[in-house]
Amino acid sequence: MRRFCGVAILFIASLSWGQAHLSARWEELTAEEFRSAISQAKETCILPFGILEKHGEHLPLGTDMLDVRYAVMHAVEKEYAVVFPEYYFGQIFEARHEPGTIAYSAHLQLDLLQETTDEMARNGCKKIIIVNGHGGNENLLPFFAQTQLEKPHDYVVYVLPVLEAPAGGPPKKSFGPDMHGGESETSKMLIARPDLVHLDRAKEDAGGDLARLKLPDELYTAIWWYARFPNHYSGDGSVATKERGEFEMSHWQDAIVKSIQAVKVDDVSLRLQNEFFEKAKRPLDTQH
Repeated sequence: MRRFCGVAILFIASLSWGQAHLSARWEELTAEEFRSAISQAKETCILPFGILEKHGEHLPLGTDMLDVRYAVMHAVEKEYAVVFPEYYFGQIFEARHEPGTIAYSAHLQLDLLQETTDEMARNGCKKIIIVNGHGGNENLLPFFAQTQLEKPHDYVVYVLPVLEAPAGGPPKKSFGPDMHGGESETSKMLIARPDLVHLDRAKEDAGGDLARLKLPDELYTAIWWYARFPNHYSGDGSVATKERGEFEMSHWQDAIVKSIQAVKVDDVSLRLQNEFFEKAKRPLDTQH
């Protein structure tokens, strides 16, 4: 009897250990582990969203994807969720003139993202957080989230946008715009993939603002980025530091953790979506 109890305890302990040590990476899980992972994540999955584009002459084309996945993978060590594989099918028309840029058509960006979230949901991800790592997606992703009200879904899409650099921390060394490949982004890459950073090349391109358009700030035109930064580089990456990178990465990871925690306990969004679609069937019956 004692021997049986001992075996049972070991079996239960092994199950518990296995659950606690499930990989968060979708592609690393076996089919059976995936069932347990979705349960452990409370049906919460993350889609880190990057891009392939030039980042000055000193950073890799996949900087945004590498940075966002680094932040997400460290966040899920604190609050478990299942993480979708590398995704870089976003909006980057403004960098089509630079080598290595992959710019998919607008309809394909939206269609592929919709089918991806649909397939994630079909596999149990009823709460999908898209964590954006690329500024060029900042209009695409809220629009995509809004299109979820076009027809009913049995899941909810949430979007965590690119975050502003937090106040405080190690003082920044650069001045002026720091929007792409500059001190902030390079500092984070010194944490995520220091082996791919070439600080000695950071001044090979000019990252200053040419300000070639003379339009009111409120007036938008698509060529604004090229007009300001034709080298697809904004800032000065040569002054980046690991200390600054650690500070900004920590802030980003904390925001992701808080988002996962909030989404896991959110039982209102899907209920309201369902309520909305029921009313949308008969708008003349809607009572206020």
